[in-house]
Amino acid sequence: MESITYLGETLYKWTLGQSTFLVWPEKGARLMNWNLTYADGSVRDVVYWPEIDTLENPGNIRGGNPILFPFCGRSYADNELHQWIAPDGTRRPMPQHGFAQEGAFELLSTNERGFAARLIPDAEARKAYPYEYEFTVLYRFETTVLYVELRLKNLDKTPIPWSAGHHFYFTLPWSEGKTRKDYIARIPAKEACRHLSDGSLSPLEPPPRETPFDSPELVNRIHTHLKKNKITVAEASSGNSLVLRLGSDDRAPDPDTTIVTWTASDDSPYYCVEPWMGPPNSPDHYRGLHWVEPGKTSSFLVEVAVKANRT
Repeated sequence: MESITYLGETLYKWTLGQSTFLVWPEKGARLMNWNLTYADGSVRDVVYWPEIDTLENPGNIRGGNPILFPFCGRSYADNELHQWIAPDGTRRPMPQHGFAQEGAFELLSTNERGFAARLIPDAEARKAYPYEYEFTVLYRFETTVLYVELRLKNLDKTPIPWSAGHHFYFTLPWSEGKTRKDYIARIPAKEACRHLSDGSLSPLEPPPRETPFDSPELVNRIHTHLKKNKITVAEASSGNSLVLRLGSDDRAPDPDTTIVTWTASDDSPYYCVEPWMGPPNSPDHYRGLHWVEPGKTSSFLVEVAVKANRT
């Protein structure tokens, strides 16, 4: 691990085998880029990061892996956007995707394979989420794999609700001469829906076993009731793939565990495949809303692996 300077900020870089991971732990515990260097000297970006000239307003930067906490997506209270009603009945503000993606973090530890960072809630975060807690992001890096775990420890006297997640920006297409139609999403979901402007979830037809990434139906589709805990992004011609695994074993996840697929436009150089603990607006409809009892710790673990024929 080494520290580097980028646009006036100190970042950390891990190099393990052919993988390089670039992270900004103190701001959003943000994984910014993951790339692979091949034997012929060519480089493939796995996690996309744009060419930018400032790190101001990091929540607006489309790249890396923003951490979504305490809730994913848009929150509503009585159809009012960016609000939620806490268990005690109090209406409180809640930014889209929560506040961790722009939050300050304290770097707790580093080693040759990763780091741990803890959120430092500011006044706005305490107003939105008025609990005593520790929220920690832990990354572990391997040669062609990363593990990221979100942990919430309840230091309060009452149960704490949460439904956190990730917003991975994966580079797509990743091979020269390919387009989105050359890639397939395999998401083993029994149900799908969309999030409407009033905060409700509108059911869709059950998603197919495979969907090409040029399909308009894939954009903003919310996948739930996963039959398996593995999600694959595959390059059809080569068989090379990205595999996301939810949890530490092969059991199917909780039925409300969610995969969201999203991109900004038809020509964006990325496609987001986002593992969430539950659908958006979970404090309102309670799907995917998890509770941490006083003194207890809850976690959400995701593994991302590159499966490639090329070395």
